[in-house]
Amino acid sequence: MTAQESTTRPEAPEAAGVRSNRAVLLAVACLGQFMVLLDSTIVGAALPDMERRLHTGLTGLQWIVDAYVLLVAMLLLSGGVFADRFGRRRLFLAGVVVFTLASVLCSFAPSLGWLIVGRVAQGVGAAALSPASLALIGAAYPVPQERVRAIGLWAGFSGIGLAAGPLAGGVLVEVFGWPAIFLVNVPIGAVLVVAGLRVLGQSGNPAAPRIDVPGTVLSVLGVGALTFGLIEGGSRGWTSPVILGSFGAAVVVLAAFVVVEARRPAPMLPLRLFRQRLFTVSNTAMVVVGFALMGSSFFFSQFFVYVQGSSILRAGVQTLPATLAMVVVSPYAGRLAARYGFRVVVTAGLVLAGLGLVALGFVHADTGYGNVWWRLAVAGVGFALTMSPLTGAAIQAVGPQEGGLASGVSSTTRQIGAVLGVAVLGAVVRAREAGGASFEAGLGSAFVVAGVVTLACAVLTGLWLVRSDPRPAARRG
Repeated sequence: MTAQESTTRPEAPEAAGVRSNRAVLLAVACLGQFMVLLDSTIVGAALPDMERRLHTGLTGLQWIVDAYVLLVAMLLLSGGVFADRFGRRRLFLAGVVVFTLASVLCSFAPSLGWLIVGRVAQGVGAAALSPASLALIGAAYPVPQERVRAIGLWAGFSGIGLAAGPLAGGVLVEVFGWPAIFLVNVPIGAVLVVAGLRVLGQSGNPAAPRIDVPGTVLSVLGVGALTFGLIEGGSRGWTSPVILGSFGAAVVVLAAFVVVEARRPAPMLPLRLFRQRLFTVSNTAMVVVGFALMGSSFFFSQFFVYVQGSSILRAGVQTLPATLAMVVVSPYAGRLAARYGFRVVVTAGLVLAGLGLVALGFVHADTGYGNVWWRLAVAGVGFALTMSPLTGAAIQAVGPQEGGLASGVSSTTRQIGAVLGVAVLGAVVRAREAGGASFEAGLGSAFVVAGVVTLACAVLTGLWLVRSDPRPAARRG
């Protein structure tokens, strides 16, 4: 056979079929993650309409967001183990069904309480769907180079959901009202179930560790009690027995969680990993990133609607600079970290994010949008520069066989920070209002607090990593 013949010979039907099936599998996995990330940002655009139609206040809005994020944060690590033990296809489809049905419940919720129940169920579905989708890709693409490209497409395509959320939410709320933001998940979920049943093959890991039920339950109860105290403290009184009791319960339950995890042979959160300085620093910084990013973005639409008098649709468009900056810059963050080192890129990203948020704290009702959008963009660029390198640093700090676990822990710490960010910054706004300040002043204080915490983290991260530069070995020397 000549060289020309070898280059023009038709591809074997079996190989073409495998490649085609893998492409469809990748599309299904990407669409599932797209739905999850779309939901994480589309809700923010609808918060003003929810407040008006559900006759709730800031506390209710905080629960609408944190009920979802809390369950995702606490079940994300267990979701990966469930996928391995009970089948990735099975868990992915179960997650899609739960998420879709929960979206219907949210859309038709007759009261705030039922909406929060629906958001909790959505969090359970997302915590199953997201790690299972990534595990399906890992099993379908065993060759490392192909797997990296596939995961890159998964992250890039699903990131579109992050950017599309504010605009889609603004349009849907303006035309149909807030219930429509949840109904949009129904056709996506239906497509995923039909396509998943046809193209997804069953895969799992019989040798996967057992489910850490005590650790999972204690983590949900502990962080849930802390969140309850932070959200309800402003309205019930910080010294009321219920709030003091919730904080006390959080301390006791989280202490029990640490003791249980230290003694279990296969814990959901191996505490030994935190003996690695790089792992500890990267996850601490990731908590701050989640805190500042989610805590501040919770108020973006509210600022434009309540302070500057924008419509909900216009507010959705006005928040786009932050999410678009993250989508555009995120793919390059890992490359910059590989070239200049994690310490440099992460510290620079935290500084930019902090400065952007502090700058937002000085925006007022009469500030023109031309002097607002760049502040959102700076914060978005800063956060984009931090998340991927921080996850990479956490993975590099542990052995190759624990890379997946390290990535899961990194995602979990970011979600825990998000829970606390919504709760704490909401408490800052309520405290300012209780002292006689306006809602505008309260928002300014919340943005400044988020920015100062981020800048402090930048300083500490730079100092903590000065002796252990986590730059990839290929770049050292």
